[in-house]
Amino acid sequence: MAAMDARAHLLASLDRAYDGRSWHGPNLKGSLRGLIPAVAFFRPGPERHSVYDLVLHAAYWKYVVRRRLTGEKRGSFALAGSNFFLAPPGASAREVAAAKSLLEREHRALREVVEELPEGAFSARIGRWTAEAVISGAAAHDLYHAGQIQLLKRLASPRPQRPAQLRG
Repeated sequence: MAAMDARAHLLASLDRAYDGRSWHGPNLKGSLRGLIPAVAFFRPGPERHSVYDLVLHAAYWKYVVRRRLTGEKRGSFALAGSNFFLAPPGASAREVAAAKSLLEREHRALREVVEELPEGAFSARIGRWTAEAVISGAAAHDLYHAGQIQLLKRLASPRPQRPAQLRG
């Protein structure tokens, strides 16, 4: 695959996984549409993650991929800590909107870096992986968590039971 072809393919993958049309169902941004605090902060059990947690986690890993691609130093993420973050004391719509906004900013920043990478950078190694594999992995990460979010939304908002005669 030529470098420009790799760039176009990786950008399309990032877009489909985050906010583009996809055949498989909701992408990451789509899975967050209409999210309300009661659902965003729902935890299916002790020590389990909420949708809110996953939004910040996804934003953080977009930052990590961008940082690895650019060589930027650690410690410049918008929130203190890494990977998973403590939920705020107040489970408000404002907190949900702020998390979604951070995810959007980190996605756009990652996309900009991929657009600007030199042609030879996609085959360059970043630790064990090539830059192409790391970027592709970021898209897969979005889809993985989009699926988790869909499940958490269903668990947080159970559908009413159908009458017994209608169950298959």
